[in-house]
Amino acid sequence: MTDNNPNIQYGGKSLFGASVGILMLDARFPRIPGDMGNAMTWPFPVHYKIVRGASPDRVVRQQAEGLLGPFIDAARELVADGADGITTNCGFLSLFQDDIAAAVGVPVATSSLMQVNMIQSLLPPAKKVGILTVSAETLTEAHLKAANVPLETPVFGTENGRGFSRFILNNEESMDVGAARADIIDAARELAATCPDLGAVLLECTNMVPYAADIRRELGVPVFSIYTFILWFQAALIPRAFESTILDSRR
Repeated sequence: MTDNNPNIQYGGKSLFGASVGILMLDARFPRIPGDMGNAMTWPFPVHYKIVRGASPDRVVRQQAEGLLGPFIDAARELVADGADGITTNCGFLSLFQDDIAAAVGVPVATSSLMQVNMIQSLLPPAKKVGILTVSAETLTEAHLKAANVPLETPVFGTENGRGFSRFILNNEESMDVGAARADIIDAARELAATCPDLGAVLLECTNMVPYAADIRRELGVPVFSIYTFILWFQAALIPRAFESTILDSRR
């Protein structure tokens, strides 16, 4: 129990003021504004921890084999340093959701995929949420089940496009942003064409966030992502204090 004296402050961790800890893949591709690996994306401070050896190829194409231990160790370090909640910068890490949550003792949001059921509950009964992913061919039932995503949820990937999937999965140090945007818009159109009752889009890939507004303009439906998820997540870790406003309004 803490003292209610406002003049007494308490420590117990190394860093303060950043509630969200982000587990980062070991990658070198450009992280433009909007990408969760670009610190300027966030309207609040965050902690970062790179999981060495966790390349995009290994996590996405190889099912993150052999990486659970390193991710748990990195998550524990973030919590020890001061993080009040943990997320990751790859939706495919839904596979590790339960294990990381059990290991660190704080809230964990490994994947944007975890939003699917909530999004579906927001939509009219005749509408569906569809998923855009960096690799539909390797987004398995195991990934979806780990995030409680209904297996009939429509999924479409960018792997057959001009370069977005290649830029990310091959960890290239330069990226044609125009080509990446075109790939994602094309994939969004294909998703809508295969799912005429599409009511919302969920971006599995955290690197798609910079193009969310483009998808919204193209399809005219809400677009959810790791960004929308972690804004919600952080708002619960550090709720806005309204008490002083209430007191001021009584004067």
